[in-house]
Amino acid sequence: MSLLQNIRLFQTPLALAAASRRSLHVTAACAKTQSGKYKITPKGDRPLTYEMANPPHLIAHRKAWNSWNTSNLEGEQRASQTMLEDEFVRRFMTGTWHGLVLSEVIIKRQHNHVRIAAIVRRGIPPRKMYFLIGYCEELLAYWLQCPVTLELQTTEDRKDVVFKYI
Repeated sequence: MSLLQNIRLFQTPLALAAASRRSLHVTAACAKTQSGKYKITPKGDRPLTYEMANPPHLIAHRKAWNSWNTSNLEGEQRASQTMLEDEFVRRFMTGTWHGLVLSEVIIKRQHNHVRIAAIVRRGIPPRKMYFLIGYCEELLAYWLQCPVTLELQTTEDRKDVVFKYI
């Protein structure tokens, strides 16, 4: 009942005239595209990897997707669950390999198998690195209920993955 009363209030000529005046907003901030672009520093000392250096509109032209799966196709039922699992895997990897992951975590799903690729820094002894690989594979396989393989590449220094400075 109250909804009908509110609708009747807006049907008066004065309310319709006021609503038509306020319905169009044009500002420069609305037309500005900002996501995925990094601000240029005055000194030009901010390092960017290849993934970060390419803007989002160049996905599939100069850079690839960070998640490779088919759940976003029409008729698939796990799109939201796959997205949440991918975000969980990324946070788990960056938390487990704290300060060692130098690139984006790439997740590739093929049938019932998940492959996770990243570039990590050689900041820990090889024995600990092998332990962390097995630890991550076992826990993620248990949580995701499918086989998980880590495909890690190591580099000596953070500067090895820098594509350019801005």
